[in-house]
Amino acid sequence: MTQSFEFESRHLKIAQIDLFGYDLTYAHGEYMMSGDRGATKQQSTVVRITTDSGVIGWGEVAPLGGTYLPTFSNGIRAAIKEVSPSLIGHDPTNTSLLQRTMDSLLLDQHAAKSAVDIAAWDIKGQAYGTPVSTLLGGTLNSDFGLYEAVSLDTPKNMVAFVRKRLAAGIESFQLKVGNEPHIDVQRTRAISEAIGSQARIIADANGGWDLHDAMAATRGLEDLPVYIEQPCRRLDDCTIVQSSSKLPLILDECVVTLDDLFRTKYEAQAVAINIKLNRVGGLTKAALIRDTAQELGLKVSIEDTWGGDLSAAAVSHLAASTRPESLLNVSFYNDWNLEHIAGYRPRLRNGRGSAPTSPGLGVSVDSTQLVRLGSFN
Repeated sequence: MTQSFEFESRHLKIAQIDLFGYDLTYAHGEYMMSGDRGATKQQSTVVRITTDSGVIGWGEVAPLGGTYLPTFSNGIRAAIKEVSPSLIGHDPTNTSLLQRTMDSLLLDQHAAKSAVDIAAWDIKGQAYGTPVSTLLGGTLNSDFGLYEAVSLDTPKNMVAFVRKRLAAGIESFQLKVGNEPHIDVQRTRAISEAIGSQARIIADANGGWDLHDAMAATRGLEDLPVYIEQPCRRLDDCTIVQSSSKLPLILDECVVTLDDLFRTKYEAQAVAINIKLNRVGGLTKAALIRDTAQELGLKVSIEDTWGGDLSAAAVSHLAASTRPESLLNVSFYNDWNLEHIAGYRPRLRNGRGSAPTSPGLGVSVDSTQLVRLGSFN
């Protein structure tokens, strides 16, 4: 019976694509980054793909507002509506062909393609009766430590937040910086002195500094055991900053393609990259970048720009299949939100997370919590 199902799964066809939306409320008040980019809520977009045999796959994408990356919720939804009619009849388990089809219809628009791609991987795992992590190379991490972002605030408030989350078992913190360098140094120094060697500390500017301020900030942090993440928006500027800094560099927003990845190592001399699924187009391209980074000897962080249970599930499978020695950080954004459309799974437990072991993404979605935005068949 199982062999017959696996054979038939290779001939699945997309019969319908449904588009949904819902809001995610930040659990800690207001999430604030450099440049006064803050929000108490984020809009999430959910894609449901139904096959001709009734197998259903789910994917999610939630941009961090409209000024973090060159994408925004209404644009994502418009792009999904644009590509969906042309995907009807395609085999969702052929994820590479599905990506090629979407790329032939729209240039870039990686976030919109990510939700569709994740839903296709969910179907692929179910069709072959295995978790997505197995299809991504196999489960190498039964569990892994999770990090948490520390919203930009006064040094005192940021220290209090870190201490609170340390008690929950968090072992890595990404401090939001990227405004006035002198204050950013105070923030980072206060947290470093408060927690010592209890956790990893990353000062993440999210591209918020210009070249002058980035150099001033990194000089002020050189005596601290911290990483610097994405000091400037452009890869070229990050390269200049790193040429005069002794701090280990992580790049994030400017790494979208393999060309960016090679420049990250050989020009910027970064030690790690942060892979966000919707920035690169979903699990298919994220896995390619992850695998190449591992071969280049770079550490990788696995996450997304934002999201709920579905985003956390997709992240968990990529993280579970990453080499343990290469995995730097993982985040489950669903632990930062109040809403849960798949039973709050997967979730943080004592500072750690793991990937579901059921076929596909391994989570069940409650569609009654979603608002339907469109349907294509």
